[in-house]
Parts: sequence; C-alpha cells; structure tokens
Amino acid sequence: MDAQLLGGALQGISCEKDVLIDILTQRCNSQRLMIAEAYRDMYSRDLITDLKENLSHHFKEVMVGLMYPPASYDAHELWHALKGVDIEEKCLIDILASRSNMEIFQMKEAYLMQYNTDLQQDIDSETSGHFRDTLMNLAQGTRMEGYADPSTAAQDAMILWEACQQKTGEHKNMLQMILCNRSHQQLWMVFQEFQNISGQDIVDAINECYDGYFQELLVAIVLCIRDKPSYFAYRLYNAIHDFGFHNKTVIRILIARSEIDLMNIRQRYKERYGKSLFHDIKHFASGHYESALLAICAGDTEDY
Repeated sequence: MDAQLLGGALQGISCEKDVLIDILTQRCNSQRLMIAEAYRDMYSRDLITDLKENLSHHFKEVMVGLMYPPASYDAHELWHALKGVDIEEKCLIDILASRSNMEIFQMKEAYLMQYNTDLQQDIDSETSGHFRDTLMNLAQGTRMEGYADPSTAAQDAMILWEACQQKTGEHKNMLQMILCNRSHQQLWMVFQEFQNISGQDIVDAINECYDGYFQELLVAIVLCIRDKPSYFAYRLYNAIHDFGFHNKTVIRILIARSEIDLMNIRQRYKERYGKSLFHDIKHFASGHYESALLAICAGDTEDY
C-alpha cells in the first residue's frame, strides 16, 4: 500500500510531496527499507533514484536520507564530508565522537561497500595532524566497554592534566589515547579525578589549552561520554542559531538520531535553551522542507 502510494506521488503529473512526508517520516527505518523493496518489485524502479530525480534542494536531502539504513547513512555523510569540495570537519566530529564500537564497525563496512574504499585510509589522506590521529583512533572502534578500574583513574587524570599543561606532541598523543580508548565508565571517574587534581573541569581545561578542530573533537568526545543527547542538543542549537540555520547539520542529526535518542535531545534542548526544537525549526525553515523536519522532530502540544 505504501509503495503504491509513493509510486502515485512520484510518477504523477506533479510530485505529491505531502504524501512522501506522510509516509516516509512516519515509518521506522526497517519499514522504509521494506517499502523500497516493494516499490522495486511493483515498478522495477529504485525508490532512492526516483526521489533524487523528482525532488530538489534540502527537501530531497531529507527524503533521500531517510531511505538509508543507519550505518549506510553515516557512511554517506562521512564520504561527502571527506570528499566534498571542502572537508566538513564538524560532520566528522559529530559522527566519530558519538558512535559505539558496533556502530563504527558497521559504518566502516558500509563505507567500503558503498564507495569501494577504506574509511580510515580516507581519513588519513584527507585530514592532518593530531586531529587526524584522533579521528583515526576513534575509527578503529576499539574503545573498552563496560570496564572500569578506580585504581588507575587518578593516574589517567594526572596524564590528562600534564597534557593540558605541557602540550607536547607526546602529551597530545597520550591525551587522545585515553579519551578514545578508555571505557565510558572509566572516563567518568577520570573526569572526576581531573577535577580533584586541577580544580578545573576537563572541558574548560581543553578549551584553554588547545584550539582548532583538535580541540573541538576532544571536547565532543568528553561531552558525548557525559551526555550524548545534551551534546546533540547543543550542536542543533548552534546549527540553527549561530550559523544561520546550517541545513546539513540539522538534517544529519535529526535523521541519524531519530530512532535512538531524539526524544531525549528534544528534552535537553528545551531545558537548556528555553524554547523547543520544534519551535526553532518552525521559525527558521519553510515549505515542504519545514514540514518534513517537523514531522521527524515531532513535538508536544505546547510546541505548536
């Protein structure tokens, strides 16, 4: 039924965008993949190709993005971030600082399958310096999971403190190795020990001692370990208010987090910034693009 409705919407005289929104934003990813299979069986055509041919601009990016499985969507975004006209460092940061070992493994497989190239090789060739080294470390997907050793937390915190004071290449390597490889549980204790040793929050220390995308990546890792929904609420707010509505960032986060923690992101957004995410999207976007974003975001009665 959904595939037939989409066929009618896409292959009629004029594209019925409201039908696309009503179906694709209200189905989960696994359902959308089944719809795409039914569409191919029914029309002998690829649904993503038809969406690309019939839609344009940011609305097309939303509708097409919804059709990718999560790992394939991450791979798609990373490839464009690395191989576009300009490197999109913030996209690399958002994805690699926030994904689990399993998510990283799956995105690397999808990247290789879709683009016939290795993600880590592309990171190595397209980025540089300690920013590259940290991305490469994250892309290995080898963070320890579920393990914490209180006896080493103070030692790790001291290494982080020294890295913020001395800032040599060796200290930067030790800093990123700890942040990229220790378990979340371990790092929670390390951050508390860092506060005890230095009298300063680890994020404030990183911001004072480092700059550029290396600094942004380190901070993103810390924030994602502490509270991933708060990190993405912060990124959405910046994308909407500080960059004149940075469409790619808003689209990517809404699609990628839609079936993971978008409800929590919405809650953190409203708690921190006073207005709902729904309200701010409605204020800055327009047309069918706005309708699609709002349908993904959803909202409570008081948000309308």
